[in-house]
Amino acid sequence: MPSTTTPHLATHPAAEMYAREYKAGQLSRREFLVRSTALGLSAAAAYSLIGLKPAIAQRATPAMGGRLRIQQGVLALKDPRTYDWSEHGNVTRGLIEYLVEYNRDGSFSGMLLEGWEANEDATQYTLRVRPGVTWNNGDAFTAEDVAANFTAWCDTTVEGNSMAARMGGLVDADSGQARDGGIVVVDDLTVQINLPTPDITLVPGMADYPAAIMHRDLIGTNPLDHGVGTGAYRMVDYQVGISARMERNPDHTYWGEAYLDEITFIDLGTDPAAWFAAAEAGEFDMTYQTVGEFVDLFSAVGWERSDVTTGATVCVRPNQLNAPYDNVEVRRAILEAVDLSVVLELGMNGQGTVGENHHVCPIHPEYAELPAQVVDKAAALARLQAAGHGDANFTLVSLDDGLTRFTCDAVAAQMRDAGMTVTREVLPGSTFWNDWLNFPFSATEWNHRELGVQILNLAYRSGVAWNETAFSNAEFDQLLDEANGIQDADARREVMARLQQIMQEDAVTIVPYWRSLFRHYRPGVVNADMHPKFEINVHHLGLSA
Repeated sequence: MPSTTTPHLATHPAAEMYAREYKAGQLSRREFLVRSTALGLSAAAAYSLIGLKPAIAQRATPAMGGRLRIQQGVLALKDPRTYDWSEHGNVTRGLIEYLVEYNRDGSFSGMLLEGWEANEDATQYTLRVRPGVTWNNGDAFTAEDVAANFTAWCDTTVEGNSMAARMGGLVDADSGQARDGGIVVVDDLTVQINLPTPDITLVPGMADYPAAIMHRDLIGTNPLDHGVGTGAYRMVDYQVGISARMERNPDHTYWGEAYLDEITFIDLGTDPAAWFAAAEAGEFDMTYQTVGEFVDLFSAVGWERSDVTTGATVCVRPNQLNAPYDNVEVRRAILEAVDLSVVLELGMNGQGTVGENHHVCPIHPEYAELPAQVVDKAAALARLQAAGHGDANFTLVSLDDGLTRFTCDAVAAQMRDAGMTVTREVLPGSTFWNDWLNFPFSATEWNHRELGVQILNLAYRSGVAWNETAFSNAEFDQLLDEANGIQDADARREVMARLQQIMQEDAVTIVPYWRSLFRHYRPGVVNADMHPKFEINVHHLGLSA
């Protein structure tokens, strides 16, 4: 599948600056690729700036045909703008596609966009639509489709529309809609995005799983209701909690490459022991992810292993709209009682690095190192008692899986060690996923994001759709606006240090670790490597010849 972005754009002033920082040892290769390709450079051009040949692992070319079965939860589908789990994007990616794709090496490549350009201060982006793409209903895919999706992404009145948080200044604060003049159709294959202030997160936001592109006349609908998309596949069976089966669409000429005849996502529940038993019984060919002790077990029975270091985590968070979590001293007492290294060991089998109770990972380019968090269980109980909640019974809710369940068990055990009363509530997926934003004290998985500012925009800005903590802080919002417009990572790091401090001071959430992610697949499955954001693009998958 083509992966070129704006081949005519050889360089950019900010990319040249990033190249100098890379050569001076101030940026990792991944950080350099994230930032330079987000501005519109192709991966080849980015590598040439630092004097290297492209090191992207080239995808293998599978045999044509065959069937593949993937273990993954099959969740109820809805308007893609409101997708809130990676599984949603994976199961429809063969039907509805994305403008941009984020690659394992940190680069971005064009999908429905052939390429893009950013001006020097990242206030204007020129998006170049891939020619020759058609919808499976016969309509041409044009700039009007792109513009219509951007307009819909900016609509803050749609409940659960997390894309609005990714659009930054493109959203008019007064109307809650796209800013006048912000989205301009230049011609059939060109869209111009005009922002009032610099924004380095626009392209990464376009690659995230709620950014699936819908036909301009069908935006706001469930893709299952009509089956219209640009992808090579069509959905032939969809049963929530059981399976989803796709087959190559014989009535559609696909613009790219696709290999498999059929893909089935099989929902085996949330218990990784059940996944392993089904694998040994030959019931599927590839895991969505492999966790805990099962990483070694899958490898031991001869399955291929793929892993990647990421900024993914599990947040154990109190919701500040609920008492007693509206009291900052209560939240501080909880965080002070929990040794994050113990949570990493018990919750993740040690497969990651220790967190710091803020949501910016050391692999993010703007990460700022802060003093180590203090764990003092006696002081934590004294703080809780002084706040008048020494007798509180904390109910900690989690999904009945191997990751969040074990993580919450470890957190609860340490709170109990500090003298606090904690009840654990473990829910099946169908119950948990339907209400995940509303539990007073619970845990949710959070995906890796390419930039630290991205995750703060999505999860901690006042009032955004995915703000599960109900955290609202005017200083934080103002500093985040400032950070979004700073292209230089060192300068952005100065602002980020304060943002991270605010999260710790306000005891917003427990961020116990940063995850290493694992996936296993049978020998002979091709292009199934673990993605930093759990993405599965079925167009890339296949079987060896």
